[in-house]
Amino acid sequence: MSFSSGTHHIEGFEAPIHASLGSPILLGGAPRGIAIVNGTIAAAVGLGLQQWLVGLVLWAAGHSVAVFAARRDPDFAPVLIRHLRQRSYLAC
Repeated sequence: MSFSSGTHHIEGFEAPIHASLGSPILLGGAPRGIAIVNGTIAAAVGLGLQQWLVGLVLWAAGHSVAVFAARRDPDFAPVLIRHLRQRSYLAC
């Protein structure tokens, strides 16, 4: 048994974990759920309302904001939802 930096290591009780199990699922750099909702809204505006230029601009702006936020914190969506849900609870 070796003790290094305060962690216990017991032979035979280690398992390799793939890096993809702990990383967020992103589509084009944006969180998966936000990218799907953004694309659906942009497609509804572009195809349904026949305003394809507005839909394209809406998609590009929404996706850019989502990618920017995901670069700073990949878990920003759950944190934002939790913040909006608990806003009155944490108000001063």
